Amino acid sequence: MFTVEEINLMCIFDTSGRVALMNDLHAALPDFYEREMKEIAESALGKLEFITDAEFPVIELTPDYDFEDDDESEV
Repeated sequence: MFTVEEINLMCIFDTSGRVALMNDLHAALPDFYEREMKEIAESALGKLEFITDAEFPVIELTPDYDFEDDDESEV
């Protein structure tokens, strides 16, 4: 239902509940200067509006990182 980009974005906000997350995303919208980031946030908000509070905890809000792509070497 949610894209990897949406999940990664949502993970940096308050994920304690659907309404808290939606409030944080709405508050952050004016701060997104890149069009793509704003579109990802708006898409996530649209999807969050259509699920219930009972469905929210089922969403796996774990960022999807690929550490092998990092340019920094491990110490």
